[in-house]
Amino acid sequence: MNRNIFIKNSLLAGAALVAGEANPLAAQRLPRKKEKAFNMKFSPEFGIFKEVVGKDLVEQIKWGYDQGFRAWENTWLARRPVDEQERISKTVQQLGMEFGQFVGTMNFKEPTFASRDQAIRDHVLKEVRDSVEIAKRMNTKYIHNVLGMADPKLPWDFQMANAIELLKRCAAIYEPHGIVMVMETMNHKINHPGMFLHTIPQAYAMAKAVGSPSLKILFDFYHVQIQEGNIIPTLDYAWDEIGYMQIGDTPGRNEPASGEINFVNVLQHVYDKGYRGFMGMEHGISKPGKNGDLAALAAYRSVDPK
Repeated sequence: MNRNIFIKNSLLAGAALVAGEANPLAAQRLPRKKEKAFNMKFSPEFGIFKEVVGKDLVEQIKWGYDQGFRAWENTWLARRPVDEQERISKTVQQLGMEFGQFVGTMNFKEPTFASRDQAIRDHVLKEVRDSVEIAKRMNTKYIHNVLGMADPKLPWDFQMANAIELLKRCAAIYEPHGIVMVMETMNHKINHPGMFLHTIPQAYAMAKAVGSPSLKILFDFYHVQIQEGNIIPTLDYAWDEIGYMQIGDTPGRNEPASGEINFVNVLQHVYDKGYRGFMGMEHGISKPGKNGDLAALAAYRSVDPK
């Protein structure tokens, strides 16, 4: 290379480096490397990759998009201020992503759906009505409602009848808006002893009894593996009533490939059956720091269906 050209280029490179140091935002304006989109609609939750990308909500979504994620979810969204919800929704829609589930009503202390306590049931219905406006703001049709504790004072069949009646009222609120309530089974053995809804057959029976397109099952692989096992046959039997899925390995409730579930086979099976819905990433990271986050990201590439 001509010596004068070499010196000129070196000076230009040095000037650019100094400018970058003087203005930290300059580096952020550089084009980000964009990875191939995942085939499965994996949907991260805020904070799952915070060691790599930081705490800013918008930056987390943008980073997720660059890594190939085309969806997002946030369980605790309803607790966020409206302006924050709008900021999240705007970012998701500008990127052409989709927003999945958030929780409309949740109670881990009292019988809600299983009980006949009118004050509690009225409160549930108020939160269900309030969740409609949040769903519209987020441009999503999926709302996750938790069915509360079992009622030890009532025979099981009475509890089921109470829950089905309240689920019908929830579905009637959601149907005119095209919204789907999803209900999640939660394991008794490790995380949620005493919860009313804890098996897929129970959820399936209630979905069939309600008979509404606005009520479906949230199939969480972590909970199902702990409570029941037999994942693929259980999933196949309940297939027509499953509206949403969430992922997490066991033991530990961490990313795929960190535990005992063969997610390569399970997710390929789900994909081959035609599921193109959300796969919510509701779990922790098994290893600490940035390397742990990046290892979890690599794990998702390894289990993405073909």
